[in-house]
This record gives sequence, structure tokens and C-alpha cells, in this order.
Amino acid sequence: MCKHVFLRLVEQEKDPGFWKEWAQRTLKNALTLQDLNKNVAKNIILFLGDGMGVPTVTAARILKGQLSGQNGEETQLEMDKFPYVALSKTYNTNAQVPDSAGTATAYLCGVKANEGTVGVSAAAVKSQCNTTRGNEVTSILKWAKDAGKSVGIVTTTRVNHATPSAAYAHCVDRDWYSDGDMPAEALQSGCKDIARQLFENIPDIDVIMGGGRRNMYPRNTPDVEYPGDKKHNGTRKDGRNLVGEWTDRMKDKRGYYVWNRKDLFSLNPSNVDYLLGLFEPADLPYELERNKETDPSLTEMVDVAIKILRKNERGFYLLVEGGRIDHGHHDGKAKHALHEAVEMDRAITRAGLLTSIYDTLTVVTADHSHVFSFGGYTHRGNSIFGLAPIMSDIDQKPFTSILYGNGPGFKFVNGARENVSTVDYEHNNYQAQAAVPLSMETHGGEDVAIFSKGPLAHLLHGVQEQHYIPHVMAYAACIGQNKNHCHTNSGSPSLSHISPTLAVLLSVKWLLC
Repeated sequence: MCKHVFLRLVEQEKDPGFWKEWAQRTLKNALTLQDLNKNVAKNIILFLGDGMGVPTVTAARILKGQLSGQNGEETQLEMDKFPYVALSKTYNTNAQVPDSAGTATAYLCGVKANEGTVGVSAAAVKSQCNTTRGNEVTSILKWAKDAGKSVGIVTTTRVNHATPSAAYAHCVDRDWYSDGDMPAEALQSGCKDIARQLFENIPDIDVIMGGGRRNMYPRNTPDVEYPGDKKHNGTRKDGRNLVGEWTDRMKDKRGYYVWNRKDLFSLNPSNVDYLLGLFEPADLPYELERNKETDPSLTEMVDVAIKILRKNERGFYLLVEGGRIDHGHHDGKAKHALHEAVEMDRAITRAGLLTSIYDTLTVVTADHSHVFSFGGYTHRGNSIFGLAPIMSDIDQKPFTSILYGNGPGFKFVNGARENVSTVDYEHNNYQAQAAVPLSMETHGGEDVAIFSKGPLAHLLHGVQEQHYIPHVMAYAACIGQNKNHCHTNSGSPSLSHISPTLAVLLSVKWLLC
């Protein structure tokens, strides 16, 4: 932050009137929320920050501000601007601290489930194929598709990873990415791998973007982008080319397959009805390491997805996952995790510009938290990746504000805690110190935030079970099981009154985007 700007801000903050005026502006805005938005949600968007616990949200807010030259603490994330905030209880049916598969089943299918399973109820047992049949549960993506809406999935992980797979798959093991990852007995019992289910269970998903190419091709098929690297070769034992099958099926339906950013941006969304974009053999790179020539950002993928999906007059459902927030934390690499969170916030901003709160319900939440924290009495404007201003009074060594409860950052040098002043603790790949040594840092078990705006967003309030989320979204959109409120005597969807002036303004905004 420029020194003169910082000094001016400090002088302002010494005046009680500065804080009182700020509070009054906030109060004035809050009073407008008394007029509830009870419209039918034509469009519904779920942004899922994988592993984005409340400490991650706060730290990402500070980082966002510091990236633009501010102190950071006073910055607003786009999700901070949403009028309604609730807390979600994330436990799985068999786990106090959850995983991403059981949680995805909750916030997508509306049913709590066991750890490690996707799209099946808690009656299904992890890795036991014979417990799948009869325990399948469908997701809000399918409810939306059945209602005639367009649907899409955008992720920075593999498109068959835990979060997106719960939208379309029914699998007792989240790691059955392709049939090459499945035990023989599961295949013999008729269970299907997740990549196959992506194309067969709901064969007309309108937009699919993320990574995961290698699970779509026959074993040993060289990857189109990395033909000399065998670890990226195809993994399928059944010999099927799922991408080729999809392309053949969609060639007369204005469907396009792309595997790089250039090809993605060569498309005119107005002329595309179906899009499959697989930009990496596995997960997409971290935002800080992304090749901006070959891989699109999450914001860019969301932009294209909405422009394709919104052509449907019945509206759309879009699942967006900032999936590598979680990976950064597991690696103990907080800098990657927080930059991933900031990028997802940019995508939320872009989605807001392309839609309207009049007819679009947008929800931002996380599946679970991490044992990530920041503290140490740091001063205002301290780099979020910087040192605390005090030394440990036990070992007389400095420490970073960011620490993990466990993980790969546990390091002893000559029988004592590493002196972080001797390493580059602001490096992209620096692993923050951890209290307990683990090769991979773990999830946290505390509640996570739910931010919401748009039609019936006020129903996401208080402290709720995680599986409540898709039921609210479906209710707002008049899809799924609870639709009794959706029709007038004429049978048309009911809409609450909105002033003509506001309706015109919102329509103009949408057309300009």
C-alpha cells in the first residue's frame, strides 16, 4: 500500500465519525433487505470452495486487498457482499471430520452420506460394490435437467473428482476414477467407474469443464498435450475412448470438445449448445503456476459456461468448484490455497456481472475446513504470509502468522524447530510450519459459511445441516420434490411483485454483460 494512502487511512480511523458513518451506511443497506426477494429462481449457481473454511475466507480477503495495494483487512471479497450468511454443519454420517465425497453428496443430493462415497445414501458401504444398487440418490443437477434447464459443471480439479462426481455418479468409492482404478470384483459385480458415469448417467450435460483427460482414454494412449510423458497416458482397461464417443454423439448437436485455452476462446458461445473441455490429464495447475497460453482460469471457464447456459429460456444450474484450495492446504502450501480462493472470488464477481439477483440464486459455500490458522498478534497490513511480530518465548525463534495443526510443514533441524527466518517463507511452495508431522495435512471439522443472494436466499440462515442447501436451491427454482408453492391457479410459475423500474434496470444490466 502506498505510504501516503496508508497514513490517510490511519488518520481517518482515529476519528469516531469515520466508523459511525460506515456503520450507518451498512445499516441503511441492511434495511433494504426487509423486502424479501420471493421470485422464482430461473437460474441457480453453486460455488463450492473445496476446503474453504472461515479462516481461509478471512485470509483470502486480506490477500485480495494486499494484491491491490491495500492493508487487506478492510477489503471485501465478492462473497462478503452477499446479503445472507449461514453456517453449515459438515460431518458425514460416519465421520466427525468429513471428506469431500460424503459432503458433496449432502450439498448436491440433499442426503448425508458416508465418507468416501458419492451419490449414494448412508446405506451404501465404502468400496463394497454390492451395496450400490438401491441406494442411489440423485442430485440437484439432475433435478434441474429433468425440469428442462441447461446444466453445467466447472472445476479446477478432474471432472470426475469427488465434488463434481456427486452431481452425476453413484459410486461407493470416490477413487474409482476409471475402470483402471477399480478392483476386479467390483467390475465383475457390475459397478461402473466415475468417468464412464459422467457420460452415461446424464448423457446430455450441457457444459463440462475441468481436468481428467487420462481417465477418458484407453490404457497407454499418449496424451494430446504431453505425448512423451507416460504418467499422463490413458488409464482405461475397457478400451473405450469416452471423449471420442461424446464427440460422435454431439457432432450434430452443436457440441464441441476442446483441450486448451486457445480452442476454448475460438468458440462463439452463441453457436455452442454442448461443451466438453478437458484441459489437463489430471487436475488443472494451481493458479500461480497456470500456463496462461494453454489453460483457462476458473473465471474464464465460468464466463464461457454462463454464456452458453443462459441461452435456455428455462434457465440453468451451474456447479462451480474452486477445487485446488483444498489441495494447497493438504500440501501445507498456504500461498497456493489462498490464491486459489481469490481466483474463485473473481469467478463469483464475473458470474454476478452475467446474471441478475432478480432471477438468479447464487450460493457460495465450502464442503469442509482445514486445520489452517493465522494469528500471532500481527500488525495491521502485515503480509498474510509474513512473520508474527514476536518471537516464541519457549525456543526464542520467529514464526509465521500462518500455521497448520498438522501436515508436511513439521520440520526439525538439529533436534529443534526450524528457524523460519533462514528460509523464504513467502515462496509460492513454502510449506507452513505444522504442529504434528503428516505427509498430508488434514481437513478440519468446524462449521463452514454459506453465502447467498437472489430469490429466496434468506432461507439460508442460521446454523443448518449441510444437506439442507440443495433443498433450498431446488425450492427457489421450483424443481425437485417440493413444488407446491410454484404455481398459480393458471398453472404458471408464480413470481413476487417487483417494481417495473427495477425489472427494467436488471434486464438492461443482463443484456449489457
